[in-house]
Amino acid sequence: MIAAKAWAWLASGSASMLGSLTDSLMDITATAMSFLVLGYALRPADDDHRFGHGKAEALAGLGQAAFIAGSGCLLAFHGVERLFNPIVLNHSLLGVWVSAFAIVCTLVIVFVQNKVVKHTESIAIRADSVHYKGDLILNAAVLLAILLAYYGVLYADPLFAIGVAGYLLYNSWDIARESADHLMDKELPDEEKQSIYDIANKHQDVHGVHDIRTRQGGKIKFIQMHLELDDDLTLIRAHNVADEVEKMIANCFESEVDILIHLDPLSVVQ
Repeated sequence: MIAAKAWAWLASGSASMLGSLTDSLMDITATAMSFLVLGYALRPADDDHRFGHGKAEALAGLGQAAFIAGSGCLLAFHGVERLFNPIVLNHSLLGVWVSAFAIVCTLVIVFVQNKVVKHTESIAIRADSVHYKGDLILNAAVLLAILLAYYGVLYADPLFAIGVAGYLLYNSWDIARESADHLMDKELPDEEKQSIYDIANKHQDVHGVHDIRTRQGGKIKFIQMHLELDDDLTLIRAHNVADEVEKMIANCFESEVDILIHLDPLSVVQ
């Protein structure tokens, strides 16, 4: 795609095609970064990183956001310059065919990434996937801009380039926000927390649940909670209850979970 878009931009001089080329260059840079970081993020926990290395994915997401925002700003400047100095595009049909080719390639990429995200819940791949889904709109916009310019609408090309720049900046903010949520240990969604609460309360020996705390690091969901149990339960029975609740919760999540349970006598809680 990069080679085809570079050829089309050099031949036509289209600002919107330059925007699409810039986006693809950022895509491959961000994806290469994710490839390298994921190898580190998937390492198991060790003595220095007892909670694993999953947050490296969020760092990759922040790096992607920075690259994308930078390319968006440069493209916006180029688009504004073309508004004041519009040019007639050459070889417009070449740009149309290249954009159609890019749309087909991007559809394949998005299909594969959706499969991966369902199995891994990777924030790095999800960030890539969100960006590539937007690329479908971007490439369609470039195709339309070139067609309009072919029919004499000279301002369509720089206007679409500025629109693409705005889209890149919006995407970079979305990716940065999600990455920051993981780095700042944001709680799991409310529906997941409610599900955890309901599952724990289903156990016949559990009288209540409180102080549920959650976060996610990479593909691992970390869950902490307090269970309220009868005062006269033996230590071994209380231990078994905690193990049973852990299994009940783990079975309801497709991703890996790390659960820590504190046991409280019911009279102390009351």
